[in-house]
Amino acid sequence: MTFNSVHSLAMIASLKFARKPTLHLRSTPFQCVPKVVPRFLAAVEAEAPTNEQTSVSIREEEIGKAPAWKRLNYEELGIRNSMIGSTTKKVLNGLRKKGYDVYLVGGCVRDLILKKTPKDFDIITSAELKEVTRTFSWSEIVGKRFPVCHVHMDDTIVEVSSFDTTKCKAGMEFSHHIEAPSGCGKKDHLRWMNCLNRDFTINGLMLDPYARIAYDYFGGIEDIRKAKVRTVIPAETSFQEDCARILRAIRIAARLGFSISKETAHFIKNLSSSVLSLDKGRLLMEMNYMLAFGSGEASLRLLWKFGLLDILLPFQAAYFAQHGFQRRDRRTNMLLSLFSNLDKLLAPNRPCHNSLWVGILALHKALSDRPRNPLAVAAFSLAVHNGGNLLEAVSMAGMINKPHDVRFPELLDPSGLDAEALEAEILDLAESVRGTILQMTNEYFVSQAMADYPQAPRSNLVFIPITLYVKVYNMFDCVRRSTVKKFLSKQHRKIDYQSLALGNLQEVRHVFARIVFDTVYPLCPNQNQSLRSNCISQGG
Repeated sequence: MTFNSVHSLAMIASLKFARKPTLHLRSTPFQCVPKVVPRFLAAVEAEAPTNEQTSVSIREEEIGKAPAWKRLNYEELGIRNSMIGSTTKKVLNGLRKKGYDVYLVGGCVRDLILKKTPKDFDIITSAELKEVTRTFSWSEIVGKRFPVCHVHMDDTIVEVSSFDTTKCKAGMEFSHHIEAPSGCGKKDHLRWMNCLNRDFTINGLMLDPYARIAYDYFGGIEDIRKAKVRTVIPAETSFQEDCARILRAIRIAARLGFSISKETAHFIKNLSSSVLSLDKGRLLMEMNYMLAFGSGEASLRLLWKFGLLDILLPFQAAYFAQHGFQRRDRRTNMLLSLFSNLDKLLAPNRPCHNSLWVGILALHKALSDRPRNPLAVAAFSLAVHNGGNLLEAVSMAGMINKPHDVRFPELLDPSGLDAEALEAEILDLAESVRGTILQMTNEYFVSQAMADYPQAPRSNLVFIPITLYVKVYNMFDCVRRSTVKKFLSKQHRKIDYQSLALGNLQEVRHVFARIVFDTVYPLCPNQNQSLRSNCISQGG
């Protein structure tokens, strides 16, 4: 049976680090990205509670009766089966034809309600995972603690979980004694039990594409209406069960522009250090989800707001503190502007390779440590783009006759540089960036990043593996003085997103140059595009 044949936050107390001898950080309202609320839902203004309000009752918004569970039809939510990916439909239909119940579950349902393109579609079925592997020839069961089946089809992977796995997990791990809602039949109980295992209410929704019904057992629709991230079970328990949920809360709030509920925000901050127990590979994956999919600026703001930046990216946290940037600061800075320009080029279905955002962090730290002539920074980005052709980079930089962004102390007042001096500046900056990459992957240097702020948490966490270090180093290794060199640069201006996601060196260098150029010289949109395009296209 196919689709066509079926009908029917708490305000977090600012960590006021006292730099030796003193550093006074002034409180300023925090602003993230605008909330995204579907048109059919009435927007509810998010609260901005004070510390006093939070201390009075951290769980006041959770007090009262549990939300009544709901069945909502497609028409109420504005969902159509045409919004579901064709490959996902093939997997759903394959299992349905064998008589199994199948549902879409998790963040993809949330995104469909929000009229966003899901990053991927997750399926849950009444079939056992072994039966899923028998149904689809190219599939495999992965994961030991929470096994799922990866179905490979049409050059993509569709993740399929089983209700049978949910039942096993429930028997082992439920410690919060939440009773099933009244009126639950057997199937409702299975669906409820699975949703109880989800991280946040807005991810605890289940969609039957054949009956055209969405099931909401924990108030996820209401939290979408309120643009709020809230844990399904009490936040303290939820984060103790899986501390990766702390990072997922940040990622989801940043991507959607949602606020975080009082209780959830309180325990994100209180349990933030628990993320250090995660595997370094998992930390890199979570950071990549935050920074490589179009919500990097908002993610950095939230990581700073909740004290997680101090643990995960201490160099960047030190930069924020040095410049008096408050936990809830509205202002921007050069680091945030770099990621804002990166975000403009990316989306959940158009990510970049992690070497790009690591390279941006490295360049910015080098500039923060030693401010530079803006013309030298732009020329350096052009040299990276064209594969290290210094003469060409200097020549193209000579076309720049617009003012740089004067807001950033990392950019000095421009002074006249002749061609020889500009080339020397480019080489010196390249050497500094390569040295910074080494510091970012050295535990000792990382541990000293926040040394001037004794009240801040100290972290020597390095989650950048050697393979990524080498890839980022190679981005900038082309910028050296050499008499014999073959210069390779991108031959057209349009971004090849498939190559960018795979880490193609020329593509990553091209996008890096665009971001840096547009940050240093943020002119009027048309003028800046014309100026940057003329410069970058000179190399090919």
